[in-house]
Amino acid sequence: MEAELSARLDSLMPGVRADLERLVRIPSVSAPGFDFSPIDSSASLVASLLTDCGLTTRVVASSGRPAVLGTRLRPGRPTVLLYAHHDVQPAGDPALWTSDPFGPVERDGRLYGRGAADDKAGIMVHVAALRALGDDLGVGVVVFIEGEEEYGTGATPVLLRSLRDELQADVAVVTDVGNWAVGVPAVTTSLRGHVTALIEVRTLSHGVHSGMYGGAVPDAVIALSRVIASFHDDAGDVAIDGLAVEPEPAIEYPADRLYAETGGTPFGSGTAASRMWSRPAVSILGLEAPPIEGATSTLTPVARALISLRIAPTEDPSRAFSLLEAHVKRNIPWGASVTTTRRGAAPGLAVDSAGPVYDLVRTALRDAWDGVDPVETGSGGSIPLLLHLAEVIPDATIVLNGVEDPDSRAHGVDESLHLGEFRRACLAETLFLHRLGAR
Repeated sequence: MEAELSARLDSLMPGVRADLERLVRIPSVSAPGFDFSPIDSSASLVASLLTDCGLTTRVVASSGRPAVLGTRLRPGRPTVLLYAHHDVQPAGDPALWTSDPFGPVERDGRLYGRGAADDKAGIMVHVAALRALGDDLGVGVVVFIEGEEEYGTGATPVLLRSLRDELQADVAVVTDVGNWAVGVPAVTTSLRGHVTALIEVRTLSHGVHSGMYGGAVPDAVIALSRVIASFHDDAGDVAIDGLAVEPEPAIEYPADRLYAETGGTPFGSGTAASRMWSRPAVSILGLEAPPIEGATSTLTPVARALISLRIAPTEDPSRAFSLLEAHVKRNIPWGASVTTTRRGAAPGLAVDSAGPVYDLVRTALRDAWDGVDPVETGSGGSIPLLLHLAEVIPDATIVLNGVEDPDSRAHGVDESLHLGEFRRACLAETLFLHRLGAR
C-alpha cells in the first residue's frame, strides 16, 4: 500500500506544484498598511482546495484576517488537526529580488517567490497528503489555515476559542518550521517566543538649528542610539538583566555553516545553537529618523525604533516585556523622555518528543528521506498561535514539521522552496497519516 501511495503522490505532484504557484501569485500580505483584499482571495483559494479534497470547508473570521476551516471526521478513529497559514510577509523592495516576488519561478530546483516556503508550501503539504490518501484516509482531519500568523491582530485566539468544539483532535501537525539541511529532515521540539516593542525618545519640543544649539542640547537620534547600544555587551550578548536562558541544545549548529548561510560575522558567546534556539536575542526591525535624502541642519526632536526581543521557549512574554521596559528606563541618557510600548507578544513552546506519535513521525521522515534519520532541533522563530492552540486542545500531541531549509530565506529577499524537499515533506505527511490510521 505504501509503495502505491508514493507512486500516487508522484503522479499528483505536478498539480500540487501548480496550485502552490497559484497561491504564491496572490500577494496575501497581512502587514498594516497593505491592501487586505488579497488575503480574502487566498482564503477563498485555500477553501476551494480543501473542498476538492472532500472536506466540509468554510472561511471563518472574527475581527481579523480570514482563516479557513475544513473537516472530514472519522468516528472511532484518531483525529488530526493540520495547521499552516496563508498570509505572508511584505516582499520589500522588488528591485532587490532576482525575479518578481509574486511571480513564482523555478531556478536550479528551487521555486522562488514570497510565501513559496513560508508558509504556502505548508498548506500544500497538507493538500498533497489528503489528495494522495483520498478515500484511504484512515483518520479524521480538521484543517485550520490561519490568515494572520505574520502580523496578528489578536483576533485569531478569540476565533480558536469560538471553534473549540470543532477543533478537537488527538494530534496537531504544524507545518511551519524547517529541516536541518537539504537531504536531512528535522523534528523540531522548541520555539522561542517574542516581544515586539516600540521605543520613542524625545529630547526637544521641536527641531532646532544644529549649528546654533548643537552641543548644548541632545539630538533624539543620538539618544536613541545610546539606548539601542545598551541592549548588548561588548561580546554581543543580550544585556537585559533577568531574561531566562535555557540549557545548551544537545546538537550543535556549526559556526562555519551559520556564517556561510548568512554572510554574517561572529556575534555573542556560547554555541550558535544556543544563541538561536534557547537564549534571548534583540533585533532592530525598523527606525524612524530623518532620511539622508533631504536632510537639513536640524537637531531631531523625536526618534523611534521597533524592537524585536526573542525569548527562551519557557520565558513569560509579559515578564520579558517588563524586564525590557525596566532596562530602557535605566539607560535613558541626558534626561531624555522615553516611552516603551508593547506592540505584540507570543510565548515560545517546548514539546516532549517521546511516545508513539513521535515514533511514527520519525519513521515517516526517515522513509521519506530515503533512510536518513531526522535530527532533533529547536527553532529561533515563533508561531504565536501555538499556546492558544494548546489551550484549546490540551490533550493533543503537537508535532512541528516543515518544508524550509537553510537556503529558503523565509521573510527575506529571494525566498525559495527546494522542490525535492517539498516532495519529501508531502510523502512524510502522507505516510504518517496512513500509519496513524492503520495503527
